[in-house]
Amino acid sequence: MRTRRRRARDVALQVLFQYDVGSVPISDALAAARDQDAVVEWDFVERLCTGTAAHLRELDAVITPLLHDWSFERLANVDRAILRMALYELRYMDTPPATVIDEAVELAKRYGTEDSGRFVNGVLGVAVRALRPAAGSQAGPGV
Repeated sequence: MRTRRRRARDVALQVLFQYDVGSVPISDALAAARDQDAVVEWDFVERLCTGTAAHLRELDAVITPLLHDWSFERLANVDRAILRMALYELRYMDTPPATVIDEAVELAKRYGTEDSGRFVNGVLGVAVRALRPAAGSQAGPGV
């Protein structure tokens, strides 16, 4: 299962990168990816991609304050796509946080810069801590 999901996240990252950087409509990017790889878990890929695209402004608004001493505009394109996708999965899917972070870091190491893995790990670590409700409270801060 983990290997299939890893491949699905890899495809989802490629789709989201095309959507963001190439301004390719999400449906077109998904269709092109499907033509290239029919064995991927497409329900997972489509949910991750369409959900991330639909919540883009919200996800960016959550990511921006987590970038201490860094601006959202300066993010590497691949790091931005990974953070958006991982944050969507953390907020809207039932994947354990440790799995989301591990997979995002692996993607960052594979496709990003030398520092991308550490950077993505740090930002998502802060996001996960913000998601957890404080002791005694009913709800978290909305990350």
